[in-house]
Amino acid sequence: MRRINRKLRKMAADLLDLPPDVVMDLPRLTMIGDRQLYIENHRGVLHFSSDRLRLALSKGELEVTGDGLVIRTIWTEEVFIEGQIKHIEVLE
Repeated sequence: MRRINRKLRKMAADLLDLPPDVVMDLPRLTMIGDRQLYIENHRGVLHFSSDRLRLALSKGELEVTGDGLVIRTIWTEEVFIEGQIKHIEVLE
């Protein structure tokens, strides 16, 4: 059932020329160098410290590690962090 739903969403995105992250509820990450990271479509902050950020996603989690991490802006589904970003990983 999930495969059919996923295929229908992908077909709708292709037909309507919509970005896949919007239709399939995927996170969108925009990174500027190793100093700034803007994340859209998250489901909440699970953990934050100066060296690690964990966000809930619709499917799994996103973990960002680095040094001197600071949340500059946070909204319902968007977060903007700064610091020295060393590693980004999607966890199932």
